[in-house]
Amino acid sequence: MLAILIAGGFALLGTLIGTRFAIKILVRRGYGQLIRDDGPTSHHTKRGTPTMGGLVIIISVLVAYALAKLATGFAPSASTVLLLFLFCGLGAIGFIDDYIKISKQRSLGLRSKTKFIGQAVVGLAFAIAAIGWEDNSGRTVITHAISFTRDFESWELPTVLLLVWVLVMIAGTSNGVNLTDGLDGLATGSATMVFGAYVFINIWQNNQNCQYNPGLKCYEVRDPLDLAVVASALTGACFGFLWWNASPAKIFMGDTGSLSLGGAMAGFALMTRTELLLIVIGGLFVAITASVILQVAYFKLSKGKRIFRMAPLQHHFELLGWAEITIVVRFWIIGGLSVISALGIFYWEWVTGV
Repeated sequence: MLAILIAGGFALLGTLIGTRFAIKILVRRGYGQLIRDDGPTSHHTKRGTPTMGGLVIIISVLVAYALAKLATGFAPSASTVLLLFLFCGLGAIGFIDDYIKISKQRSLGLRSKTKFIGQAVVGLAFAIAAIGWEDNSGRTVITHAISFTRDFESWELPTVLLLVWVLVMIAGTSNGVNLTDGLDGLATGSATMVFGAYVFINIWQNNQNCQYNPGLKCYEVRDPLDLAVVASALTGACFGFLWWNASPAKIFMGDTGSLSLGGAMAGFALMTRTELLLIVIGGLFVAITASVILQVAYFKLSKGKRIFRMAPLQHHFELLGWAEITIVVRFWIIGGLSVISALGIFYWEWVTGV
């Protein structure tokens, strides 16, 4: 438990203090955000705001986790090594995307095909290692079964389909956070709540783990307490970054932050056996992603008609005249309700055994 507190506290301080220096460095180098011409006109005032703030989040999480391990004297677990690999790997792809935008002075970075190939390479490396890295009792980091609040034993996938499933989860979640990161503080605040939920889930799974507390309702999850340390670091890092990212934002996380945070969410869902529950925990991200899918599909089927004035969903409300801060706070409320509902479902399943 001490490691959880240390990781969360130092990660918060890392982004709270470190982001201030990052803003100065990025401004000095001219690493400012470019705004798409087809976006809401109100966003043009944000042109030049420093981006790639996700680097501060990544560094803060890594340093805070390392300090927690040093303070407690425990080595990193296999689960956290792979989770941090996924987190940093997708962050690297996002960094390349952000750097191309800045260096070439355009609003689009990596081509979507190239970005997906990068996500696939990182995701496959993660998945292959996760299903092959066994502990002394033969447990792997992730299993072949689809899960909700725990594995469905009758829903086991062959290895090839499992790899596809992991890629879908990683690509879908990382792109979902990326689409949500369109208004000041929206993705950061929502991610803080999601990672906070995984702190609770991992602590609960550790206390009810089959390795220490066998029984009908125990959890066959590997390294839950160490995963809680990473979840705490991510919660603290996002919370500290929100100080500078809240409206009016002094810095944006960029794809560096959104892809890495989305990848971490997918990693937690896979490792805690809460894959389908992630749809509820990240309900806001799901709704915003669905708005884009629906908009594109309807546009093609109707030959030019639209469901929303603009997608993703937050921009639709902007064009309806809602103030940006109003949209963000109301979407945070939706995100919070999603997280609370998911935690309620998770605990209800344990209590009832259903």
